[in-house]
Amino acid sequence: MTKHVTIVYCITAIALLAVGLFQGWSIALNIFNLCIISAITALGVNIQWGYAGLFNVGVMGFTALGALTVVLVSMPKVQQAWLVAGNGLALSFLSLIAIVFFIILVRSLLPLTSRFRLPATIALLVIGYLLIGHFFLPTTKKIESINPILSGYLGGMGLPVLLSWPIAGMVAGLAAWLIGKVSLGLRADYLAIATLGISDIIIAIVKYEEWLSRGVRNVTGIPRPVPYEVNLVDLSWFISLTHFLGIIDINNAASLFVKLCYSILFVTVLAIILWFSEMALKSPWGRMMRAIRDNRDAAEAMGKDVNARYLQVFILGCAICGVAGAMLATFEGQLTPASYIPLRFTFLIWVMVILGGSGNNWGAILGGVIIWFLWVEVEPMGNWFMSIITINLSKNSAIATHLIAGASYTRYLLMGIILLLVMRFAPKGIIPAR
Repeated sequence: MTKHVTIVYCITAIALLAVGLFQGWSIALNIFNLCIISAITALGVNIQWGYAGLFNVGVMGFTALGALTVVLVSMPKVQQAWLVAGNGLALSFLSLIAIVFFIILVRSLLPLTSRFRLPATIALLVIGYLLIGHFFLPTTKKIESINPILSGYLGGMGLPVLLSWPIAGMVAGLAAWLIGKVSLGLRADYLAIATLGISDIIIAIVKYEEWLSRGVRNVTGIPRPVPYEVNLVDLSWFISLTHFLGIIDINNAASLFVKLCYSILFVTVLAIILWFSEMALKSPWGRMMRAIRDNRDAAEAMGKDVNARYLQVFILGCAICGVAGAMLATFEGQLTPASYIPLRFTFLIWVMVILGGSGNNWGAILGGVIIWFLWVEVEPMGNWFMSIITINLSKNSAIATHLIAGASYTRYLLMGIILLLVMRFAPKGIIPAR
């Protein structure tokens, strides 16, 4: 890294240390972990936009898919749900395969000029919808009726939660491949609209298919890849460590230790993704992607398969977003579909990439850390500032009430101001791409 980059990173580190000193190290580590997850998500978007110029605003759909994968991989299986619904799900799946097979068969037998080709396809789709619904809908009702307060869904495979992170990347990448085969022929604003719509569809499935994800009732108790605080306080080596360090509050020490373990895991994942991203950027493949970004038509004229390269970079970026979504669900210990708000958090991620420097991996990481730090810290700072300027006003004052109530919107105001200032004075970001 250059001296300029090192200075900016040091300032960011000092800000996090200040939070630890004045607000508590538990809060500082919590913010740091969320900043790392945001940085990984920003890296995924940077690979798509900074490398190839793909405008993907469906980021939250792939992070939600990554979080759902954690549930399906790591949560224990609900035995009773499988006993009452296993046959129905199997018949639904077989019906789906049969309909897809017959559609492919009919379309291969009928010539492209045949007037029966489209009506036959539509007829098979309608038949398939009715047949799958006949088995699927009663089955999902049975699943959701089984102890809905605590379960009401199928559960997962009970595998180690760390295994779910790479699987989440593969699931998000597979979804990106399916979506990319359809939508990557579109350009610019049309692609953005398509990815936003697809993101809404994915989030709607996660939110309302309760048999799969418990929907808005949330899945809690996702297994941890790190120790539990309640177990740490009973371990002799941990008690000895706290005595050696002179720590009196062992419960607070256990909480800090767990968050520190998460930090080590998250930084390790970030370092691995960053290393691969840097190697890809500096390779002939990376130079080709930048050539496509700068002039698609010229790259096509030189014999490059632009759509195939777009599909590659789209899959890679979405896979990284899926890993970030899995990490977030693991860190929070729950899947909360209602928290995946496409426009709000997609906007935040794009501000991270733009602020840090589009096309620069170190810049994307920096933008992710800065923006999430401000997103968390600005609201309490706004409340503090409003309480200071209204200290001499009466409690019943309409002005004081209005200012204090509006303090929660300070973060939205600041994000807009940051975006305007960056676009005006540093359009290439804090760390511009070379």
